[in-house]
Amino acid sequence: MAMKIRLARGGSKKRPHYSIVATDSRMPRDGRFLEKLGTYNPLLPKDDESRVKMDAERVQYWLSHGAQPTDRVARMLEAAGLREKSTRNNPTKGTPSKATVDRATKKAEKAAAPAEE
Repeated sequence: MAMKIRLARGGSKKRPHYSIVATDSRMPRDGRFLEKLGTYNPLLPKDDESRVKMDAERVQYWLSHGAQPTDRVARMLEAAGLREKSTRNNPTKGTPSKATVDRATKKAEKAAAPAEE
């Protein structure tokens, strides 16, 4: 069984509240889970200690049994010191899209054309 540690959304519209859960990866996001490991409230300030609460012992248990955390949960685990920090590399993030490059070239050509005449 492929296990995941992920967020399950709760709360009303525009007032999100998440539970950190251990679940089978085939279950829906807010569906059945095996164990609730903690909570995450994104509405609280980033420096608030009750923004992310989790049971570190149970998280370690699930990680030792092969559960894979999602990207967002992995960052929370790194911040809590339960997991070593992994390097993230997205070399294409800062490069402009093809349409942006085309637009910039057309604008440069248009600006250069009156100067030549």
